[in-house]
Amino acid sequence: MSKIKSLSALVIMFFTMFLLGGLSSTKGIVLDEVEKDIGLDLSEFGLVVFIFQWGFVLASVIIGYFTDKRGVKVMMVIGSIIMGAGLLGTGLAQTIAFFLGFYLIVGFGLGAMTVASNAIVPAVYPEKQGTMFNIAMGIYGFGMFLFPIVLKMMFSNDISWRYFYIGIAILLIALIFYVFSVKLPEGEVDKVNLSAFKEMLGQYQFILVMIFLVFYVSAEVSFLNFFPTYLKDLTLGGASEAAKNSMVATIISVFSLCFTVGRLAGGWLINKLGERMLLLSFSALSLVFVTISKVFVDDWVYLFGVAGLFFSVLFPTATAIGTKLSRTGGSALGLVYVAAGIGGAFAGWIVGVVSEAYGSDAGFNLPIVFLAILLVLSFFIRKPSTSESSEGNATA
Repeated sequence: MSKIKSLSALVIMFFTMFLLGGLSSTKGIVLDEVEKDIGLDLSEFGLVVFIFQWGFVLASVIIGYFTDKRGVKVMMVIGSIIMGAGLLGTGLAQTIAFFLGFYLIVGFGLGAMTVASNAIVPAVYPEKQGTMFNIAMGIYGFGMFLFPIVLKMMFSNDISWRYFYIGIAILLIALIFYVFSVKLPEGEVDKVNLSAFKEMLGQYQFILVMIFLVFYVSAEVSFLNFFPTYLKDLTLGGASEAAKNSMVATIISVFSLCFTVGRLAGGWLINKLGERMLLLSFSALSLVFVTISKVFVDDWVYLFGVAGLFFSVLFPTATAIGTKLSRTGGSALGLVYVAAGIGGAFAGWIVGVVSEAYGSDAGFNLPIVFLAILLVLSFFIRKPSTSESSEGNATA
């Protein structure tokens, strides 16, 4: 494979991951503005999130399969078109019905571009997937960190959220032209059929990886979504509401920064520790830091932010193990993101129910439970050997 082709593939993947990270981290900020703009009530707000999540899951299955069948380049273009159309539609929508419809398209487009862009890694770096997935997720983290700053600047200058979405749609048009202008590696696009999903789901190790990802995403989503409510319901030595708001913002910022740093360092850590040891040690450290922070919250509340460092590499490292169990990287990634979607939906529902019934303090015990399950699962997941990876997927 030529260096030019590899470089073009990485440019596309990193740019895409940067955009996707930014869109994911600003979803709640934008929806808050939409609520004021077109009269979205709280029940409809929940429906928006639900629609987005399942649009993502649906795309993960469909685009994962067709990425292997038709190739990365074709599906990157299709994903960009879907995402651009969804963002343009939501940016122009004047009614709730139109907004909901186009937001489903945004969720589908996000899932499509996530799977298609990540399928570049197995094709370009088959032997360094863990390293490259962690670097890609580090770029994703930069998008998570920078896009809220852009929105804050826009809103402080009375610029509507609509221009934010329309602007990203324009960037996606530029991406489409770039994808058309370069050659991309396609991996094993001619060997996949529907039996690829069946074969992967018949592998004990792949099932373990999917279950691991369900509970990892459950832990991450429940932590980030419910931490602000949990903290604000604490007394914290009589701290004022304003002080608590400031504390929440600071801790989430520290978490995001540590998360990004961890993902950028993930490739180096994999080379030093190996994928299995990294899952074991960082699952354990995530559990320890979140548990200690909660037990000693009055004194060590800022340790919650440091936990982002240990959360950071779990998803991309498990993803790398999963893709090594199949030659059909797109299909494997599709199932990976289905697991992620299920985890996100599962966590949002169960933590909300427990928090409503028993209080936010009880509900915030569930991220600790999810992390404990991750640690147990880590003992049973092992990195596949080259021969196992090849033999296990010979008929795909």
